[in-house]
Amino acid sequence: MLEVNSVFKEYLTPRGPLRILLDVSMSLAAGQAASIMGPSGSGKSTLLHILGALDPPTAGTVKLDGSDPYELPEKQLAVFRNEKIGFVFQDHCLLPQCSVLENVLTPTLVARSRNNCMARARLLLDQVGLSERLDHRPAELSGGEKQRVALARALINQPALLLCDEPTGNLDSKSAEVVASILLELHARQSAILVVVTHSAELAARFPLRYEMAEGNIKKV
Repeated sequence: MLEVNSVFKEYLTPRGPLRILLDVSMSLAAGQAASIMGPSGSGKSTLLHILGALDPPTAGTVKLDGSDPYELPEKQLAVFRNEKIGFVFQDHCLLPQCSVLENVLTPTLVARSRNNCMARARLLLDQVGLSERLDHRPAELSGGEKQRVALARALINQPALLLCDEPTGNLDSKSAEVVASILLELHARQSAILVVVTHSAELAARFPLRYEMAEGNIKKV
């Protein structure tokens, strides 16, 4: 369960506090999937970073499966993030010197349990259609293929929460459709909560739960 209760976020600037999020609340149960749309500057990415335990809220709470990550010491917070949360960014953020398989396995290097991680990595790469590209480097892949590797990497530790920030934003329409379909198909096999921030109305419309953000506020549509 993801529970967001009255979250505010502001940054201090020379001209005073800059308010980004204003009393944001939402909740999602295991297995649910939601999209969040909104104009640039509406607070979407800031909210995603807070959900991902990357940036604490100024006020309010975020709990994942009953735990508030921002109450944890720094080292435990890093473990929580690694084990509980998967990230897919607009830019795939793959390591250029590593193979496809090595990139997918990267989050397992610091995981407390590595049981069957190699078999799971190969299974995920098969599910995203890249079983014949295990030894390729990112430079040898198309943009859509790189994003599919990023998706497999995000799922390798079987996270409770999968966060995607504009996962199709850098792709052509055909590649975007492939990545979106794979994302939703893989999510259907998981118990993870899925939250996707996007500017794409086509992608957002494919989600059973849809939210819109404007001027730091969120509402269900």
